[in-house]
Amino acid sequence: MDQIKNYISQHKDRFINELLELLRKPSISADSAFSQDVIETANMVEQSLKDAGCDSTEICETKGYPVVYGEKIIDPKLPTVLVYGHYDVQPPDPMELWTSPPFEPVIKQTELHPEGAIFARGACDDKGQMYMHVKAAEFMIKNEVLPCNIKFMIEGEEEVGSDSLADFLEGHKEKLSNDIILISDTGMMANDVPSITTGLRGLSYVEVEVTGPNRDLHSGIYGGAVPNPINVLNKMIASLHDENNHITIPNFYDKVEEVSDMERAEMAKAPFDIEAYKKALDIGDVHGESGYTTSERYSIRPTLDVNGIWGGYTGEGAKTVIASKAYAKISMRLVPHQEPDEITELFKKHFEAIAPEGVKVKVTPHHGGLPYVTNMDSIGYQAAAKAYETTFGKTPIPERTGGSIPIVALFEQVLKSKTILMGFGLDSDAIHSPNEHFGVWNYLKGIETIPYFYKYFAELNSGQ
Repeated sequence: MDQIKNYISQHKDRFINELLELLRKPSISADSAFSQDVIETANMVEQSLKDAGCDSTEICETKGYPVVYGEKIIDPKLPTVLVYGHYDVQPPDPMELWTSPPFEPVIKQTELHPEGAIFARGACDDKGQMYMHVKAAEFMIKNEVLPCNIKFMIEGEEEVGSDSLADFLEGHKEKLSNDIILISDTGMMANDVPSITTGLRGLSYVEVEVTGPNRDLHSGIYGGAVPNPINVLNKMIASLHDENNHITIPNFYDKVEEVSDMERAEMAKAPFDIEAYKKALDIGDVHGESGYTTSERYSIRPTLDVNGIWGGYTGEGAKTVIASKAYAKISMRLVPHQEPDEITELFKKHFEAIAPEGVKVKVTPHHGGLPYVTNMDSIGYQAAAKAYETTFGKTPIPERTGGSIPIVALFEQVLKSKTILMGFGLDSDAIHSPNEHFGVWNYLKGIETIPYFYKYFAELNSGQ
């Protein structure tokens, strides 16, 4: 393992250029116009696994985009690590806010990344973080220091809900059998404050449609006499929170895990500068549920947010119209014990109940996912913590985050496997936003740290 820094130094330029090439592919799974690019990206990932030294690789067809699989089995008696990642990316919109084209990656210096950061859609989420594992495997295989068996499962539908993954897991249980699952699709607190994600929120995502008159109407002739779906939708959405920003859906909080005062006190030890937080987001003040800190609001509490709203005329100039329909997309982040299907049904029942008689409401469920919590006493967590300690010189802080990775709970259900989340991105990396980026230092530090996870995981397993 002492060779890892030298290996990275020798191959640094190649590691970066290979990632830049991968980032040039607009593998946008949400838009069928880019379906060929998604397929070509899958082929590139498979080739990278071959080049890294996997003995077996394949493109596994699903009902949607394919899963890329690869493995290096050195001894069936040794522990097996399954690496999960995704090669699809979010749409880059709004395009006008990018300072450089989203699929023409460039390296720029920033205040947090003086050594440079790679700006491109997918740089951090998740091509850059996924590719760290490929390069870490390359190092271990080429230098004959791989202490465990390794398997890769890289999918192409994570950004649209991983709809094909449940069937794929059910149909390939033996192929995917493992002792631990390793994922880098999260972040850490700061470059000098390593952390391990120990909890993820779940997700319920819906689209709502409010219909009023049977056609768009002249707002002068009909205004004030008929229900305006846009006005109605705005009032309905506004009513979903009370004056304390508590969600008003009946029974919404019935199964919410109440985190103990002791655990909340431990969470509060994590460094968090509220003024720096506001400055980074250019906001005058924070906002959220009364009785909880900002870091608690985005980690251990459920939320409801409007992700998009539209209807009527939005083009240039004026058009005095009362729209026939109005729409919104709404996501609810869930905490342990909340079931996405149950929450979706509670939302649907409540939203239909609060609609005035003059309109019709339709609620369409999209994707969802269960929340997840990691046991800090597990061998997997201990191996990850020792890996960070080795390369950062600091004990990582356990952190629950607000994001959702639905596949994690599905892994536990189907494969009976626990997951370790070793993220190397930062909150400021603008994932899902214009100007997404990933620090070159973070990318290379991930490649350096990951092999130590394998080392310590093998050692801790052999000591059982």
